[in-house]
Amino acid sequence: MSSQAQQGMPEAPGTDTSAVVRGYRATKTAHLKRLARIEGQVRGISSVIDGDTYCIDVLTQVSAATRALQAVALGLLDEHMAHCLVNAVEAGGDERDAKLAEASAAIARLVRS
Repeated sequence: MSSQAQQGMPEAPGTDTSAVVRGYRATKTAHLKRLARIEGQVRGISSVIDGDTYCIDVLTQVSAATRALQAVALGLLDEHMAHCLVNAVEAGGDERDAKLAEASAAIARLVRS
């Protein structure tokens, strides 16, 4: 297994990642179901715009879809911190520093969105 795979980092294209255990593994099915519902919400927004629905009603739907995506993101971040970040902290050294920087950057992206 490569160093990247052991750290839970993305592998280069064409490499085997079957042995990598992601932090969200236990909740993967729930995340996929939630994302499918969000996908339906977004398709619904297209439909209400196509149907000339009142602007505020469309914005309400956009806000709901945005909050749903944020909830998925926060769940994934929590799982990342509980699994990948904890493992990196236990390993220490450069791996710890890299994962802490990565988590900090992810949090910054979520706060900006």
